[in-house]
Amino acid sequence: MKVIQLYKDEVKLIKRASQNNREAQHILYELHAPKMLSICRYYIKDIHHAEEAMLNGFFKVFSNLKKFKAEGSFEGWMRRIMVRESISFLRQKKKIEFATDDIETHDSHYDAVQSDIDVDHIQKLIDKLPEGYRIVFVMYAIEGYKHHEIATLLNISEGTSKSQLFKARKMLQKQIKTFNTSSYGTN
Repeated sequence: MKVIQLYKDEVKLIKRASQNNREAQHILYELHAPKMLSICRYYIKDIHHAEEAMLNGFFKVFSNLKKFKAEGSFEGWMRRIMVRESISFLRQKKKIEFATDDIETHDSHYDAVQSDIDVDHIQKLIDKLPEGYRIVFVMYAIEGYKHHEIATLLNISEGTSKSQLFKARKMLQKQIKTFNTSSYGTN
């Protein structure tokens, strides 16, 4: 594992990078690329396509660095760019579909499923979700977006966002129960 020494004053580093200092841009890239790739990977199954989205995101980060006002965290600002870039990538590939099958979404009860599933397996379960379910689930449950923000970013209604989240949770619960049953031989 490569250890990257943190730059002592990120504000100065950002300022230098905004002046097209390639060394400063490289340091920022090295500091943040692993986390930004994981964000893109949440949305895009194929690691190579996720890397492409991340690189496009970093291009936008460096192109718009002068617009960063330092009013929030730099990482949070970059994270929003990566999420938007991932969604844009999926739109370009015409991979975003929102299922419209009728499932009762007013049930606020979710079964608490306990399991000894590792992170890689959870990612694989999330990857198995239909695109619309997965995107809304990641945006809401992992990224912390609110339904009105998801609706705006994806050009869908808040109701569709809530429905997709509900269906994603139900599907994940079912997959985890199946995993638990097959792993332990019990229900």
